[in-house]
Amino acid sequence: MRPFSYLRPTDLSHAVSALAAEPGAQVLAGGTNLVDLMKYDVAHPTAVIDINGLPLKEIEASDNGRIRIGALTTNAQVAYDAKVLESLPLLSSAILAGASPQLRNAATTGGNLLQRTRCYYFYDPATPCNKREPGTGCSAIGGVTRIHAILGASDQCIATHPSDMCVALAALDAVVEVVGPDGPRDIPFLAFHRLPGEHPERDNTLLPGEIVVAVRADAGRFARHHSYLKLRDRLSYAFALVSVAAALDIEDGRILDARVALGGVAHKPWRDPLAEAEVAGKPANRETFEALADRLLAGAKGQGDNDFKIPMAAKAIVRALTQAAEGTPQIQSEKRIR
Repeated sequence: MRPFSYLRPTDLSHAVSALAAEPGAQVLAGGTNLVDLMKYDVAHPTAVIDINGLPLKEIEASDNGRIRIGALTTNAQVAYDAKVLESLPLLSSAILAGASPQLRNAATTGGNLLQRTRCYYFYDPATPCNKREPGTGCSAIGGVTRIHAILGASDQCIATHPSDMCVALAALDAVVEVVGPDGPRDIPFLAFHRLPGEHPERDNTLLPGEIVVAVRADAGRFARHHSYLKLRDRLSYAFALVSVAAALDIEDGRILDARVALGGVAHKPWRDPLAEAEVAGKPANRETFEALADRLLAGAKGQGDNDFKIPMAAKAIVRALTQAAEGTPQIQSEKRIR
């Protein structure tokens, strides 16, 4: 048993000051990840800051065409919200592809952004892990690597980010709103998560004492042409081997804008805006999609057990983009099958 203090602040400023004052403190929201990590003896917070009493549970549509989602909204609340279903259906699809109904009822938006890798070695305190204990080594490299990264890895860590929601938010160019000791700031979603580099213990770019308060995204632009495709070992309650969030803006059969984010392949949701820009003006067809897949996967490197992810990802990108172009998203296809 590891002792820790527990605090349930009643306002955001109290939560921020409490988090900043205790270097070993961690925030508790839905608890679907932090509590597990504590039970596995992976996370050892000296203080738990329970923010469930804070007013961060609203989903709001603004006059400027954006949807703002509070950090304490549950995954289920977001997935079935009428505004999200109408304007950000890609986000709803991604959420419904993840976890289980019970977990979606508890897990929160902010917690989803901050959840940690499901790497076997990270979860096993008996094995060296640079993410869990910096400088001890990476047991995954040379080990069992079926679920590990093919893009953006380093010689310090080859773990992947586990979220489905975050893959969709990356494709939608969302913005993360945070508040810390120095006040509020916005973090573009593509800058929120980090690649491992020399510091795999750092999952994101939050500063000490900062708390996620909301996520916002422009609404409606990709409501017609989108798809979230998740390939996994079983249809329910499994993390992605490869996932693709595809969003297209098409006019007269040609691509005005393309967004493709990949999950299950890197330390963060993987996007390449330069590769996406190359297909602007091109026809929305298989040839274009295959070229984009090749560009997105340039530099992909397997670790042996996960070599299959490279051709799998290429085919998944083409399939997801084809579904998006045709207006037949994957989640609707699954509903028809059932």
